[in-house]
Amino acid sequence: MTRELTELELLHELEAVAEENVHRHLSMTKDWHPHDYVPWDDGRNFAALGGIDWDPGQSTLSDTAKAAMITNLLTEDNLPSYHREIAEHFSLDGAWGTWVGRWTAEENKHSIVMRDYLVVTRGVDPVALENARMTHMTNGFAPGGNAGLLDSVSYVTFQELATRVSHRNTGKACGDPIADRMLARVAADENLHMMFYRNICGAALDVSPDQTIRAITKVLTNFRMPGSGMPGFRRNAVLIAKGGIYDLRQHLDEVVMPVLRTWKIFERNDFTAEGEEQRERLERFLVGLQVDAERFEDARDRALARAAARDEEKEPAR
Repeated sequence: MTRELTELELLHELEAVAEENVHRHLSMTKDWHPHDYVPWDDGRNFAALGGIDWDPGQSTLSDTAKAAMITNLLTEDNLPSYHREIAEHFSLDGAWGTWVGRWTAEENKHSIVMRDYLVVTRGVDPVALENARMTHMTNGFAPGGNAGLLDSVSYVTFQELATRVSHRNTGKACGDPIADRMLARVAADENLHMMFYRNICGAALDVSPDQTIRAITKVLTNFRMPGSGMPGFRRNAVLIAKGGIYDLRQHLDEVVMPVLRTWKIFERNDFTAEGEEQRERLERFLVGLQVDAERFEDARDRALARAAARDEEKEPAR
């Protein structure tokens, strides 16, 4: 199909796929409750109720784990922005409406459980965290201007998988089996969410190949994480990348390429000249991303080697 489809036509063409994938999601998801993942016995009152307010010595998290937990939580906190983005392009009737409501409710669990964990364990400064939440949610987030249905679905496919990778690695970095178990549970949700959007976008490639590859290329060449506008994001992103929680290599190898392979982007033969041009543009971008990932890895390895050498020099002679 070479004709450009309207948003309404796309929704109609993809409705059966959406319904099938809503049922698929509901059959695969597992019920869980945030309160079961929080070590409540570790909690105590803050000064307003006669206890002690937070100080840095109370946290058992490394700087990298703190940065990742804060970034991941503030990302989840900004759910209203993502809900608006999806609801604007999806119908709120039928399978589309069921998905929007279910996805929003499941995502909300993630911010509930992560905040409860951090406050109870005093992992981060709760006042700074709340101030950052207010700023981030007030600013809101949108993946890009003039986004349509296919832009939104393409973006969320990659974003959900990126979030899954980040949550899973953050759990390991915390050095706490409770945090690891909690974030593994959150990551499992994110993976199922990614599968829904990935399947919708895959169906869209069959319905309107050129439109969809254009959206995919636009999203990937302009991709930024939903936390990019939050306070302290650049510093946290550097710590997260240096700590191996989420970096360019993981973005390319664990997020972008697996999805593109599932869609068989570089094996398809149903693009017109315009679609082929978009695919070639995407391929050039991926080559550049590979180069950037290698440069980052080289720089990180050199920095780690220098740090190790400095630490060795500081060790007293035996």
